[in-house]
Amino acid sequence: MLRKTLIILIVSLLIAGSFSSVEAGVAEATGIFLLIAPGARQGGMGEAFVAIADDATTTWWNPAGLAFLQKRELTLMHTNWLPEFHLPDLYYDFISFTNFVEDWGTFGVNVVFINLGESPRTNDLGQTLGYFRTFETAMTASYGATVTENFGLGLNVKFIYSHLADQGAGQEKGDGSATDFAIDLGVLYKIHDPLLHKKLNFGANLSNMGPKMSYIDVAQADPIPTNLKFGMAWMPVDDGFNKITVAFDMNKLLVRKHPDGKTDPFYIALATAWTDEPVFLDMIYNAGIEYWYSDMVALRYGYWNDQLGHLKPMTYGASFKISAYRFDFSYIFGEGSETQKNTMRLSLNITM
Repeated sequence: MLRKTLIILIVSLLIAGSFSSVEAGVAEATGIFLLIAPGARQGGMGEAFVAIADDATTTWWNPAGLAFLQKRELTLMHTNWLPEFHLPDLYYDFISFTNFVEDWGTFGVNVVFINLGESPRTNDLGQTLGYFRTFETAMTASYGATVTENFGLGLNVKFIYSHLADQGAGQEKGDGSATDFAIDLGVLYKIHDPLLHKKLNFGANLSNMGPKMSYIDVAQADPIPTNLKFGMAWMPVDDGFNKITVAFDMNKLLVRKHPDGKTDPFYIALATAWTDEPVFLDMIYNAGIEYWYSDMVALRYGYWNDQLGHLKPMTYGASFKISAYRFDFSYIFGEGSETQKNTMRLSLNITM
């Protein structure tokens, strides 16, 4: 057990220590695609899942969930992103795989890919010189293990590649692409009362801790979206035929921008980002409920509230499970969801 814990702590310290020499940039967060939540099941629950984290998507939601996932799973998802813009080449893909290794813990990998379509390349006179493709991707290696029977730790190490253009504009140097790397740290604690048949989970995931991303030069580097997600999940009913889970998450973006346009490195923003706005106003709140009947059919409803972004969408979803295959569906609608409304997510989860 100690061996598992040391793997997480040592690797985290080595990688985090290498960030200390990163210079400050002068722009806001980039790589926002890292915050797009994968999984149609999770989408149907209002994207409240950090304290559940019980399938292959846990490599994104909370790597500590791997500590309790003692099986091999695969999740696949494809969705047309922001359908209200009617852009067929704007889509998001996610794939995740987990594998349990006896006496070591559970390992996982995931790949996120978002295609932003084709754009024309023009010269200073506005003449079209050709077209280029814009896309972003991240590849993540995950590990999770239990420290005690009810407490798990998790670690993600990710490589990020952003291709916004194939060359700089005008006299700018660079090719419009950038690479970066980051780590996530997760914790998950489970309380189980066998007498009352009640279960309560608490989870947290501090994600995207990494140096700033530079497309043209270091002076124009942008921070990636470091985010703290924490929440709870309550399972008041689980009798073998009926299972109800209620989840609630809170998200805080830990990016700090000063009036002069400069931004703090992530390790400073972990503290300073809490001073920008009143704490409860600056958070995004997610809530959802899931009902399973006989581990075959599930229904979900969710809601989230982003006060600063004026987003208050509602979600619903369903699942059908046949043997080792689970088909998930979710849909977004409601007030303040103009950019994401009518977004349908379809995902497939396979237990091997």
